[in-house]
Amino acid sequence: MLLDEAGQATGTTPKADVHHQDTPLHLAFSCYLFDDRGRLLMTRRALDKPTWPGTWTNSVCGHPGPGEALADAVRRRVLAEVGLRAEGVRLLLPAFRYRAVMADGVVENEMCPVFVATATGAPDPDPSEVAGLEWVDWADFRRGVLDGSRAISPWCREQVEQLPAQPWSAPAASPDDLPPAAQAAD
Repeated sequence: MLLDEAGQATGTTPKADVHHQDTPLHLAFSCYLFDDRGRLLMTRRALDKPTWPGTWTNSVCGHPGPGEALADAVRRRVLAEVGLRAEGVRLLLPAFRYRAVMADGVVENEMCPVFVATATGAPDPDPSEVAGLEWVDWADFRRGVLDGSRAISPWCREQVEQLPAQPWSAPAASPDDLPPAAQAAD
């Protein structure tokens, strides 16, 4: 879903056509999955992804379909990408937005609300989405991101800077703070 600067929907375009050197602002989401021990599922993006291939990042990222509620999109993408069921999906950063440019000039330009959820069981990643994954201690992960010693995607770095110290137990943010286009689907 394409967006204007106020977060209103302006149209749609196929996902395969949206990321390039002049990427329009669009709606996306990120999710941080935790297990029952408070560990984060980190994923490494597939090597043939058009944006940040092979880069370690948060658990799952994606784009909602037209008219799809963000929490439903999170559940759909978690199952599709890492083969887990997302439980207790909660919105934490409703107004997160970023723009990042890869070395080859390809741009990410997203209003990207951030969610947390829990998952149990063994991941079964889709190799077209995920090149690797690892359950990591959140405190160690967060410390490494904040001090710059952990290589991570640019959006994940910015999100971790804004997430609370214990995101799995943080209260949910208000959906009223989502971009208007995301509110319309919820």
